[in-house]
Amino acid sequence: MELTVFQIAVGVRRAADAMDRLEQELNAADAKLGDGDTGSMLARVIAAMAAAEPQAAASVSDAFGRLARAGMSATGSSLGTLFASALLSLSKQTKGREIQWSDLSDLIAVARDGMMARGGAKLGDKTVLDALDAVVVAIAGRTDAGSVGATACEALDRTLVEFRDRPCRMGRAKFFAGKSVGLDDPGMLACASLAKVLASEGAGAHYLTT
Repeated sequence: MELTVFQIAVGVRRAADAMDRLEQELNAADAKLGDGDTGSMLARVIAAMAAAEPQAAASVSDAFGRLARAGMSATGSSLGTLFASALLSLSKQTKGREIQWSDLSDLIAVARDGMMARGGAKLGDKTVLDALDAVVVAIAGRTDAGSVGATACEALDRTLVEFRDRPCRMGRAKFFAGKSVGLDDPGMLACASLAKVLASEGAGAHYLTT
């Protein structure tokens, strides 16, 4: 099955709406390990992405490019910059191509590797990269949106549990590594929370017309 501009746009709108309830939850998680602004940063970035009107994009590549540029302009944080750079990687990788859902694992792998190169984190450091890596492995071979979404959510929940009792080794939290044991990394938690929103059933066209 093909990944479409419409599906991307609906996903962005769902994520923007969900940040109304997720913002403070993610801020609270981040306050235990950092500046306490992960939720507010993501709310700002995702709102900017929605305002970029990805539904008007001429292609999947163009949609990812719009989202990347909007994200870059709306964030001053390292996590936000990494997310935006990942979207820019997706835009470059999808240029001139029709994208199938079965391509998504390889595309996310490229984004993951780009984020590692830019941010300096490694797999196992208890960051959003570990969450993305779990998704890459889990959704390989999945061919439709429903299967990709459900499998990704399951993998992210497992990864949160797997890493919860490990210390953080990157970002501000690495200076309080012992304190981070037993807590979720805010970036990983954000990834898992937003994945559940993107995988939700139901709402479609009205997200882009209201």
